[in-house]
Amino acid sequence: MNIHFNKRDPIYLQVVRYFKQEIAVAHLKPGQKIPSRRELTSQLNIKPNTAQKAYKEMENLGLIYTEGNSPGKITENTIVLKKVREELIDEATDNFITAIKPINVPLDEIVGLVKKNILKIKKTRRIQMIEVKNVIKTFGKKKI
Repeated sequence: MNIHFNKRDPIYLQVVRYFKQEIAVAHLKPGQKIPSRRELTSQLNIKPNTAQKAYKEMENLGLIYTEGNSPGKITENTIVLKKVREELIDEATDNFITAIKPINVPLDEIVGLVKKNILKIKKTRRIQMIEVKNVIKTFGKKKI
């Protein structure tokens, strides 16, 4: 787990947000086991009470569940999973609109810029994949 904690938000909420993001991009899958509170404490170098608070919040939100003494798991509730994704998209959109509003950019220009940047990102990812394939092709057959 790789979380960069900021100084302004409570750590337990940053842990919850991290789990939400990992769920939204399917790095954490429905029904997947999650680290125990003790393991999370160790992995993130946080206090046990912070891990407990984060897990309690995620349970209250329906993001995770536990059955008896079994390890916690990511919810399999598709409504909750969809809501998490929508919440993150809404938050990002609100932040974007708040940042760009003072510039008075027309909607059609915003849409054009977003499309342009998406294409640029896709092109960059394609180039990176080609580079990775070339490295594998070059070095994959050699024994180290």
